Amino acid sequence: MKAILIGNRERFEKFYPDTDFANSVEKIYLTMEQAACGIPRDASDAEFLAADAIAQVPEGMMKQLPALKIIHSEGVAYNGIDCAAAAKRGIYVCNNRGVNADAVAEQTILLMLGLLRDVTAGDAAVRAGQQIQLKESMMVNGITELGECRIGLIGFGDIAKAVAERLAPFGCEIFYQASHRKDSETEKRYGVSWMERDEMLRTCDIISIHVPVTPDTIHLVNEEFLKKMRPTALLINTARGEIVDNAALKKALTEGWIAGAGLDTVAPEPVPASHPLLDIAGILFSPHIGGVTTGVFRKGHRNIWAAFEQVSKGERPANIVNGL
Repeated sequence: MKAILIGNRERFEKFYPDTDFANSVEKIYLTMEQAACGIPRDASDAEFLAADAIAQVPEGMMKQLPALKIIHSEGVAYNGIDCAAAAKRGIYVCNNRGVNADAVAEQTILLMLGLLRDVTAGDAAVRAGQQIQLKESMMVNGITELGECRIGLIGFGDIAKAVAERLAPFGCEIFYQASHRKDSETEKRYGVSWMERDEMLRTCDIISIHVPVTPDTIHLVNEEFLKKMRPTALLINTARGEIVDNAALKKALTEGWIAGAGLDTVAPEPVPASHPLLDIAGILFSPHIGGVTTGVFRKGHRNIWAAFEQVSKGERPANIVNGL
């Protein structure tokens, strides 16, 4: 048995689970660039494939692998995998749903607090010997506590639920909007209330994005969306960069439609030095590290190899995303 592992070899080796099954499988490591150039001939009989969450696995790649049984995303995202083509072949496509929920939720709270306390300006002021000047300025202008904020969650999957759990101790009012309203028991469990999107944009102090990338959510955060937000409001995106229209966000911040943005994800990735958002005040960036903690990778790679073993036994793996 062979498995193709597309992405960072050092990471695949570091988090590889030392199990009898995993040890019995021959592993072929390919970078994303190598995989895009074609599957090596000696790997064409591979039955299993795992790929970095941003890797491309098109139909043409699958055609080079006649024995392929399963494609597993290393993370939660799987939009680079041609799910329809895999389904036609009877190839399972799986992801690591929920594996990064706690980690991304922590990053979401970090960005909220970082913006409210303006941590970048504070760090710079202390280093420049301007601590007292900035402190006095912030006391006059005011610092908003997270507990004073009304939080609007766009989407209510695993990550948004984990965010709600972590916001509860702060005393925030938490609202959510999703494709379907949850039952009253779920709302009570997470301390959230349903709110229509337009009302949420109009009334909430912080809007946090927690939806996947689909044709319907690309540029969901556009000019119309941002113009409905409060001029004192903050936007948080720990989902995917493609959900935000960069030009619209730049305009919103330069013209004062909103007060700031915390972005763990920015499109395109990697972010070029010429990116239009990099010179805009009011943005707190993090380098898409919300879901890349050691714990996430340890659990995620354990899931990958468990799914490979299930398929090798003729069993259905967990977290199938292409309808098989």
